[in-house]
Amino acid sequence: MITLETSESARRTQAGRRARSRSALLEAAARGLSTYGYANLALGRVASEAGYTRGALYHQFANKEDLALAVVKWVEETWYAEVGRLAEEAADPVEALLAMARGHAVYCRRDVARVMTALSVEFLGQDHPVGRAITEVGERFLADSADRIAAARASGAIPPGPPPREMAQACLGTLEGLVIKLAGHAPYDVELAERAVRGVLGLPPVPLTTGPQSAGAPQSL
Repeated sequence: MITLETSESARRTQAGRRARSRSALLEAAARGLSTYGYANLALGRVASEAGYTRGALYHQFANKEDLALAVVKWVEETWYAEVGRLAEEAADPVEALLAMARGHAVYCRRDVARVMTALSVEFLGQDHPVGRAITEVGERFLADSADRIAAARASGAIPPGPPPREMAQACLGTLEGLVIKLAGHAPYDVELAERAVRGVLGLPPVPLTTGPQSAGAPQSL
């Protein structure tokens, strides 16, 4: 006899399996988009690398566009959970920006980290749902960073300079270029990410604390 409790337990189990499969498919798709881009993404390969069938993928996502849009949302959510949280926990706006720089360098040790950059380049100048989603994520990030820069400047923590939005764009561009070039070179990636953002903000650098014996040692989350 199937009781209400048994039925509820089965639904929870099924929901858990669905959530795990969705997460695995999203991560595999993010790796694929980072490596091959949207145009060359093969859904069969994504499903296989996640450990599922192509049919299982289509059970969760209608098509490649639907999957890519879900990946953009997933990356934004994971980034804010792992990096944005560090900035939000810092009461001082300068420390929030530096915490973001350090956290982003760590986040970019993952093999899914380049997906946003890859998609933004691929869809540059195109009116496409994925390109629009990338732009919206970038605008939210820029707005948060610009607000912190404005607050830091108003308090005198950073010197006068270009408008906050342009400063935020410079921080993002510098940081993205640095972590791509230093991928796998922990712990220097974190320290140099902070130094780079300090430089854009007009703050004095801090000495590197890592020794040469640790240079170039790949690490991952």
